[in-house]
Amino acid sequence: MSRETLLTRRHLLGAAGAISAAAVVPGFLQASPAVSRGPTTGNSEFRLKYSVASCMYGYLYVGEILPELSKCGSKHLDLWPKRHGNQREQLDGIGEERFLAMLNQQGISVNCITQYPLGPFRLKEEMALAKRLGCHLIVTGGEGPKGLSGDELKKAVQAFAEKMKPHLETADECDVTIAIENHASNLFETADSLRYLAECRPSKRLAVALAPYHLPQDAVELGRLIRDLRDSIAMFYAWQHGNGCMTKLPKDEELLQLPGRGTLDFKPLLSALREINYQGWTEIFMHPVPRGIPIMETAEQVTAEIVRSKDYLESLL
Repeated sequence: MSRETLLTRRHLLGAAGAISAAAVVPGFLQASPAVSRGPTTGNSEFRLKYSVASCMYGYLYVGEILPELSKCGSKHLDLWPKRHGNQREQLDGIGEERFLAMLNQQGISVNCITQYPLGPFRLKEEMALAKRLGCHLIVTGGEGPKGLSGDELKKAVQAFAEKMKPHLETADECDVTIAIENHASNLFETADSLRYLAECRPSKRLAVALAPYHLPQDAVELGRLIRDLRDSIAMFYAWQHGNGCMTKLPKDEELLQLPGRGTLDFKPLLSALREINYQGWTEIFMHPVPRGIPIMETAEQVTAEIVRSKDYLESLL
């Protein structure tokens, strides 16, 4: 965006005056500035809020991961279970009291628990755990028929949202938002399915975890989707398809999933996030092959790759 455009929009906004509103927002927004509902393309103060997925470090001991987070520019950990990571299982072995002490020692908080194995309808105990940890977000997958489109797809998403209602009541009691990631061969495998979810969600406790990897790699269309979803996005994965993550590849090809390495231009995506004044979390992300190994051989090398991608994203802002 040009400097002249920014100055013009600031002038217009200043002439129009400011409108403020108080709103109740779900837990994953509570530590953030108030969400603007109007256009914010010229928001020069916009910043991404980074979280680090524990699975980026494979099955590494969580005590070795925590000191790496600040080097990644984050104080927030997304706790993953097997088979991608095993830090969620490590928590059970360590015990909550000791685990919280480890977090406090490093100044880290758990901002998210990722729980695909449990799915969206078996999260009651996990939501209770999240509450005890002071965590306000759980990411999981959707469940329902796949391969649908049009009215059939919309009706299936509406049925899913209806089935989620009692679980969202529990989420409200625990101050947790449940975010559904779009995934291949799933009810939520297309951009339209996410639009329908944002349209019919019965509560803001139900949100979207947006994974560009699983969508057509058209930067303009991805930016348009972000604008359509607006404040329904709770997690944005800075993750592109590259050469995929389902077969073993040379490391330099595998790393093409990361921002700044593959061919996807993230600028239109970040412009859209700025425009909607995105207040959810951002994770620099990829999957290694096989699952459960770190994306690089050592913790320091994993951190270096995350920082490399973060620098790329920040350069676009």
